[in-house]
Amino acid sequence: MERGAMLAVCVLCWSCGVCVVTAIQRAEMFPYGTLSGDLVLAEGDDETSKVLSLPKPLYFYDSQFSQLYVATNGIVSAQDLPMEKQYVDDGFPTDFPVVAPFLADIDTSGGQGQIYYRVTETPSVLNRVEVHRGFPDAKFTPTHAVVATWENVAAYEEPTRTIGPSNKVNTFQAVVGYDETDSYVLFLYPEGGLNFFGTRPKESYNVEIELPARVGFSRGEVTYLYFSRTEGPHYSVTSDEQSTITNNLLTVGHRPDCVLTLTAFFLRVGNTGIPGVWLFHTGSRYSFENIVPASIGGLLVTVPPGGRGLSLVIEFFCFIHFILQSRVDSGQEYVKTRSMIYIPQQCSQNAICSDYATGFCCHCRPGFYGNGRHCLPEGAPQRVSGKVKGTVTVGSTPVELNNIDLHAYIVVGDGRAYTAISEVPEPVGWALMPLAPIGELFGWLFALELPNSQAGFKITGAEFTRRADVVFYPGNQRLTIIQTGRGLDDHNHLTVDTVLSGQVPFMPPGAEVVMDPFKEIYQYYPSVATSTSVREFSVVSAERGSESFSFQLKQNITYRDCRHDNRATAAETLQITMERVFVMYVKEERILRYAITNKISPVGGPELVNPCYAGNHDCDTTAQCIPLEGQAFQCQCATGYKGDGRNCYDVDECAESLTSCGAHAQCVNLPGSHRCQCQSGYEFGFDGRTCVDIDECSTSPCHISARCINGLGSFQCQCQPGFYGDGFYCSQQQVRPKTQCEQHRDSLQSGVEEGGQTNLGAFIPQCDSEGRYRTLQCHGSTGHCWCVDSRGQERTGTRTPSGTPPRDCDKPERPKTQCEHHRDSVQTTSPEGYPLLGAFVPQCDANGQYTPRQCHGSTGHCWCVDSRGQERPGTKTPPGTQPRDCDKPERPKTHCEQHRDSIQTTSPDGFPLLGAFVPECDANGQYTAQQCHGSTGHCWCVDSRGEERPGTRTPPGSSRRDCDRPERPKTHCEQHRDSIQTTSPDGFPLLGAFVPECDANGQYTAQQCHGSTGHCWCVDSRGEERPGTRTPPGSPRRDCDRPERPKTHCEQHRDSVQTTSPEGYPIVGAFVPECDANGQYRSQQCHGSSGHCWCVDSRGQERPGTRTPPGSPRRDCDRPAPVGPTQRPDSACERWRANLMEYYGGKPEPQQYMPQCDPDGQFSPVQCYGETTYCWCVDQDGREVSGTRSHDVVKPACLPSVAPPTVRPLPRPNVTPPPNTDITLLYAQGQKIGALPLNGTRLDATRSKTLLTLHGSIVVGLAYDCKENRVYWTDLSARTINRASMAPGAEPEILINTNLVSPEGLAVDVKRRLMFWVDSNPDVIETANLDGSGRRTLFDADLVNPRAIIVVSSTGTLYWTDWNREAPKIESSTVDGQNRKVVVSDGIGLPNALTYDSSAGLVCWADAGTKRLECVSPDGSGRRVIHPSLNYPFSMVYYRDHFYYTDWRRDGVIAVSKDKQFTDEYLPEQRSHLYGIAIATTHCLSGEICVYYSHSHTHTHTYTVFKVYQTASSLVCVQ
Repeated sequence: MERGAMLAVCVLCWSCGVCVVTAIQRAEMFPYGTLSGDLVLAEGDDETSKVLSLPKPLYFYDSQFSQLYVATNGIVSAQDLPMEKQYVDDGFPTDFPVVAPFLADIDTSGGQGQIYYRVTETPSVLNRVEVHRGFPDAKFTPTHAVVATWENVAAYEEPTRTIGPSNKVNTFQAVVGYDETDSYVLFLYPEGGLNFFGTRPKESYNVEIELPARVGFSRGEVTYLYFSRTEGPHYSVTSDEQSTITNNLLTVGHRPDCVLTLTAFFLRVGNTGIPGVWLFHTGSRYSFENIVPASIGGLLVTVPPGGRGLSLVIEFFCFIHFILQSRVDSGQEYVKTRSMIYIPQQCSQNAICSDYATGFCCHCRPGFYGNGRHCLPEGAPQRVSGKVKGTVTVGSTPVELNNIDLHAYIVVGDGRAYTAISEVPEPVGWALMPLAPIGELFGWLFALELPNSQAGFKITGAEFTRRADVVFYPGNQRLTIIQTGRGLDDHNHLTVDTVLSGQVPFMPPGAEVVMDPFKEIYQYYPSVATSTSVREFSVVSAERGSESFSFQLKQNITYRDCRHDNRATAAETLQITMERVFVMYVKEERILRYAITNKISPVGGPELVNPCYAGNHDCDTTAQCIPLEGQAFQCQCATGYKGDGRNCYDVDECAESLTSCGAHAQCVNLPGSHRCQCQSGYEFGFDGRTCVDIDECSTSPCHISARCINGLGSFQCQCQPGFYGDGFYCSQQQVRPKTQCEQHRDSLQSGVEEGGQTNLGAFIPQCDSEGRYRTLQCHGSTGHCWCVDSRGQERTGTRTPSGTPPRDCDKPERPKTQCEHHRDSVQTTSPEGYPLLGAFVPQCDANGQYTPRQCHGSTGHCWCVDSRGQERPGTKTPPGTQPRDCDKPERPKTHCEQHRDSIQTTSPDGFPLLGAFVPECDANGQYTAQQCHGSTGHCWCVDSRGEERPGTRTPPGSSRRDCDRPERPKTHCEQHRDSIQTTSPDGFPLLGAFVPECDANGQYTAQQCHGSTGHCWCVDSRGEERPGTRTPPGSPRRDCDRPERPKTHCEQHRDSVQTTSPEGYPIVGAFVPECDANGQYRSQQCHGSSGHCWCVDSRGQERPGTRTPPGSPRRDCDRPAPVGPTQRPDSACERWRANLMEYYGGKPEPQQYMPQCDPDGQFSPVQCYGETTYCWCVDQDGREVSGTRSHDVVKPACLPSVAPPTVRPLPRPNVTPPPNTDITLLYAQGQKIGALPLNGTRLDATRSKTLLTLHGSIVVGLAYDCKENRVYWTDLSARTINRASMAPGAEPEILINTNLVSPEGLAVDVKRRLMFWVDSNPDVIETANLDGSGRRTLFDADLVNPRAIIVVSSTGTLYWTDWNREAPKIESSTVDGQNRKVVVSDGIGLPNALTYDSSAGLVCWADAGTKRLECVSPDGSGRRVIHPSLNYPFSMVYYRDHFYYTDWRRDGVIAVSKDKQFTDEYLPEQRSHLYGIAIATTHCLSGEICVYYSHSHTHTHTYTVFKVYQTASSLVCVQ
C-alpha cells in the first residue's frame, strides 16, 4: 500500500475515534535548563541569540558552518537573522539557512516562557542521538550536539485586540547531532506541548486569520555563476497546502474526536516509531542533495513525486470530515462544511480562506492586497481596460458612444491615476472634459494610503457597481455614470465597463478646463460606499475668456461584502484628497484624458510630510514606499518583482519554477504574478488548480453515423461499419469517384478494421465535403496536428504535440526555432506520404523549444536535453526502463560544470563522438588551472572563467606551463585582444576572427588590420575605428598619424553608417549616402540593396513624392517637386528605422539597435540598444555625442535639439510677470519660461504662471540680471542666446545667433557686466558682454560634455560641470580664464546642477547619477552630502538655506532644506522636462553691507563702499 493511502486510512480511522496517538512525555526530552548548562535567550518578540561558536564545524546540506544562532520564532540558523518581518509570515524556503522545528511568530515578552540553548560533548547526551533505527546503514557516532528548547512559549498577540490572550503555550525541542562528515536533526514534540498551530500576521487589519507554522529545513540562497544568487534546496514537513487546510479545519471542532488537526497529527505521529519524535539526515561532506527523513514504524509525511499525493490525502480528510459532520449536524453546519470543500473556487489564488461560525471569508496573503476574492501584488502599478458606451446629449445634439476603449494606468506608490478614452467624437470630447469623476473611480480604488485608511480596492475587489449622478449648474443638465467592475483578466488587469447617459453643457472647441484640488468624504456601510460633493471648475476659451461653472456629484458604490468575520458594522468615514487634477481633449487624436493624484486618509487627520505620504519619493513605480522615522523611508519592490526598490524588475515565476501549476497546465508569466492555464483538451477541476480531461464526446461532435472515442486531451471520431468518412461526416455510399484523400483515408480504414473491431492508433486523414484534404490534419490517438498541402503532404514545421493549440494553417508561418529546424530537417515520410522508420525526430514544445525529455521512436532510448537540444550527460535510459525526470532540478552547477556538461560527447543515436574537448573541473566545480585536449594532446592555462590565457598553449610532448604563476595587469587593448575567441571548444583555431594589435606598452597601435579580410583602418586611444579610414586589401593604407580635413555633413553621414561587421565582413542592407566631389549630397540618392531611388535637399532630407521603386524611371531631381499641404515626408530617423526593420526581417532582437524617433520624426535625444541599458546621446542628425555612452540603469542626461512643431497661430511673445512678488523662481520648460513666486522659502503654486512663451524654442539655460531686471536664456533649437526685460509686454531680444551648436548652461556676472555659457557640442566655454559684444572663447580643450556653469562675482570665480561618462568632473577658473583647476573628480556620475551656497561659501552640485546633493569648499576640501537620495536633478539654485532644483523624474521643481529635508514640490499642469532655473528679484538691494541669511542667525561682512546684487546663485557684493 502506498504511503498516501496508508495516511488516508489512518486519517479515516482517526476521524472515527479508533486510532489513539500519544506522544513522548516532557521528562523524556533531552535535559535542558540552566542546571544543564544552557544559555537563556533574552525575552522579546524578535530576539536572536549571540553567536554560538561550534568547537568543530558541522555540515548542513553540503556546506560547512562554524556558528549557529537561536531565534525566538522557533528556528536555528547558521547565519545572523534579518528582521522577523522579512521571514516570519512567509512560506518556505527562507533566503538564509534554517532548521525550523516550529517557525511561527512567537513572543516571550513578560515572562511568557523561556528559550534555552547550548552546544555539548556530554556522552549522556550524545548517546541519545541514536540514528540507526531510522537509518540502518548509517555509520554515525556524534561528537557534538546542539540542543535548543522552547518551553511554554506563546504566540504573538496585538496589545490592541479586544479578544483577550489565548493562554495557549507550546513546548518543543530541536537537537542537532554531528561528526566530522554528517549531521542529523531530531525534532521532539512532547504530549500536551502543542496547543497552537499558527499565529496571526502582524498586518492583518484586525481580520481573524492565522498563518500555519512551518516545520522543515532551508539551505537559503546559494551563489550561482559567481555573480548571482538562486534559491537553494529546502524540505517542508508541513506543506503550504496541507497547512492552509489545517488552519481552516482548526475552527470546525464540533466533535471531540475531530478537534485534532492535520498539523497536530503530523507532528505527534513522528517518523521514528516513537510518537512526537522526528529524525532527519541534514548534511554530509559528500554528495548531498536534500534532507532525508527517517522512515520506520510511523508515517512518512512527504510530498510524493508529482505533488498530488498529499493533496489527495488532504482532500480525503476534508471529505471524511464532511461526511461525519453531515451525519449529525444541521443544515447550516452542512452548508458551512460544504463551503470548506469548495473554498478554492471562491478565493483568489493569492488568498487564504478562514472559516467562521456562519461561513467563510477570503483574506489576501501577505504581499498582496484586495478583498480576498481578488488580490493584487502590493506596490505594483495597476492597469484598467474597458469599454464606454451610451448616449450623451451635448447642448441639444445627442451623440452615440459605441463601445469605445477606456484605458487607465495607476501608479499605486504615489496615487497617480491616468485615464484615457479613445475615439471620442469632437463635440463630446470637449464637453466631457469636466467629467473627471469618470477617472476618479480608479483614483479611489488605488489611492495612496495614509495611516489608518485603506483604498477602495481592498473593500470592493474587482467586482462592483458604481452609479454617479451629476447635475451641472447653472444649466441644470443631468448625466448618469454607471461603471461596473467585471473582475481581473488573464493579465491581472481590472476590467471596467462604463455607461454614460444624459445631457452635458456645450464647451467651446479649443477650450481649457481648470479644476482645483479638492477633498471628498466617503461614508462606508456594509456592501456600499457613498459620497456627495459640489465641484467648481473654470472654462477658458478664446471666445468667452474665463467662465466659472459647477456640478453636484452623488454616487453609490455597491460591492459584495463578507460579514462572517464579525467586523463592526458601524459606518466608517474616510477622506480622499485629489490633487493636481488635469483634464485635456486632444482633437487630432480624439483622445480624452484625465490625470489625478489621489490620497486617502481619516477625516481631519494630521498633515504628514513623509515622502511616502507626500508622493515625492523616488521609489520605482513597481515598488512600495515604506515610511520610517521623520523624512526617512525605504523602497521595497512589489510582490513578484525584485531589485533595490528604486529599480525593480519583474520576476518570471514560470522561468524560475516558482509556480503551483500542475500536470497538463502551462504557466503564463504576468507583471508581478503568473497564471496557470490548462492545455488544449483540459479544463480546471473543482479546486480551480488541477487540470482534468475534457470529455469532448459529451457534446456529440461526431457524425450521427460515427462513434466518438474520448482520450486524454483529445478525442477521435470513427465512422460506424458500413459508413465511410472522416468521422465528422460519414456516408453509406459514394456518389462520385473517390478523390486522392478519400482513397488514402478508405485504404487505411479498411486496413485497420478486423472482425468489426477498430485498431486504435492508426492515423486516418480527414477530407472535406469535396473530398479534398483538410488543411489541418490531426492524429486521433497521439493528438498531434499539422498542416498539409493539396496533396496531403505535411507542411514542414507545422506539427504540434498533444495538448497544445494547433497551427492556423491559413496563416503564414513564423521564423523557425533551432528545434523546429532540426525537427523539420529529418525526413520522416516517403514521397508517397508513408512514414519512414529509424530516424530520430526531436520533439519541440508550442514555442518551438526542445522539450526537456527526448525519446527515439525506433530504439526506445530516452534522455534529457538542455535548451539547445544537447543531451545532458548521464540521463540516457534504455527501452523498458523508467525515464529520468527531466524537470527535476539538479543542484546548481558551476560555470565549469555547465561548460563540461554542455559538450556533446554522444550522437543522437547514443554512440560516442571522438575529438570533442571536455573541460576539467576541480572538486569545487571550478576550472582546473591547466586544461588539456584528450585527442590532440595540446595543453594551456585558463583563468577563473575557463578562458585561455594567451601564450600558454603547448603542443603534445613539450613541457607544460606553470599555470599558477600570476600575470601582470592587462591594459584595455590586451583585455580586448585576449577576449577574442580564437579557438573552438575543441581546441582548434577559429578563422576569420579579428584580433586587435597592441604595442609594447599594451596600447592600441594606431593602425589595425584584419588578418583574414585584409582590411585596415585607424583607431583612437580606445580602439574605436576612426570613420572614413578603412581601406580594402591591396590599396594604400592611411597615415593614421596625420590629421584629416573637416568633413562635410554628407561625409559625416556617409562615414557614420556601419557597412562592415566587427570581423570586417560587409553588412548587407545598410543605406550609404552618396556625396559629390565637394562633399555635398548628390541630388539623387539610391539604396544599393532595395533599388529604391529618391531626391534629397541640401541637408540630405528626402523630398516627398520623389521615391521610385526598382526598375521604374527615376525622377529629375533638379526639378522641384510639390509637397501636399498636410503631408510630411519620412524623416531620416524614420527611414533609417524602416531600413533596419527590413534588415532584421521585421523582428529585431531585444539587444539589437533600432533608431528611436519622436512623434515628429526627429531623433530622440537618447538612443539605446534595444531593451538594454547601453545608451548614448545624439544630435539632431542622429550622430553620437562623444563621451555620453552609458552602461548603467541611469540613462545619460541628453537634451533635445529640435523643438516640436507648432500647429496653431503663434501669439506675440510678450513678457507677463507675476504681480506683487519680491522673489520669483524662473524655470525653463521647453517652449516657455515659467514664473513660480516664493512665499518666504515656500513655493507659492497658486500664483505661478507663464512668464514668456517661445514657440519653436527649447529653453535650457537661465540667468537673471538684477541690476537691469532682465532674464537671459539659451535656446537649443534656434541656437541663440537671448534676453528680455521682466517688464510687462516686453519682447525678446537675440544677442548671439552665430557659431552656436548646443548652448546649455548660462551665467551672468552682475558686477563685471559679463555673461558666460557652455556649448556642449564643440565642447567650449565662452564669454561676452551682456549686449553680446566682445565675444571670446575661454576654454576649448579637455571638455567632453560641459553642462552647468555659475559665476561668483564677489571672488571673480567661474565653476562648471562636465558629465563625461568616463571621467566626470567639476572645474573652476577666474572669470578671465586663468588658474583652471579640478575641484571634484571622484565619486560623481552625472553632475547636472551647480550652485553656490553664499552663506557658507560652498560650491554645491546635484548629481543625477549618484542621486546625491553635495557641497565642497572652493579648494576641494570639506566635502559633505546634503541629501543622499534625489531623483533626477537637472538645474539648481540656492536661496536662504534652501536648494531649489528642477527634476526630470518628477517633471517639477523640488525644494530641499540644508537639514536634508524635502520641504516642497511644484508640478506644472503641463508635464514635460524642466531645464534651467534661476532666482529673480524686483530690485537689487543697496547699502554698505552684505547680509547672508543662514538658519536663524545673520552673518555680517563689512566692506568699504559696496552695492549688493541678488543674482541667480548668490548675493553679490560689488565695489
